[in-house]
Amino acid sequence: MARQSTKPRKQRKMLYTAPLHRLAKLMSVHLSPELREKYKRRSFPVRVGDKVKILRGDFKGVEGKVIEVDRERQVVYVENATLKKADGTTVNRPIHVSDIVITELSLDDPYRKEALMRGKEVEA
Repeated sequence: MARQSTKPRKQRKMLYTAPLHRLAKLMSVHLSPELREKYKRRSFPVRVGDKVKILRGDFKGVEGKVIEVDRERQVVYVENATLKKADGTTVNRPIHVSDIVITELSLDDPYRKEALMRGKEVEA
């Protein structure tokens, strides 16, 4: 069995060259303290429709829905985090997944609901 390196250079390379099916799990985001208490887990993969709060950067404190998830770049686009370009058009600002916390989960998908409860005894 291959042993994984702890060297920072190799860790970064692993992130940048990881296949897309592995990046999905790496896109896990911390849950807010309320959700953490409710679901008895620390983090969960982010999806379009989740409500998040930005913790770092120019948009610190901004809350909004996730409108797009970019697995390759490991960023999400939040509806209230936009920049105005020189020509007047607005563009969504990419926010790295480590800089956000999920405040409300989108549980429309029954598979996602099941994944959230997997391995946990949660009182409904």
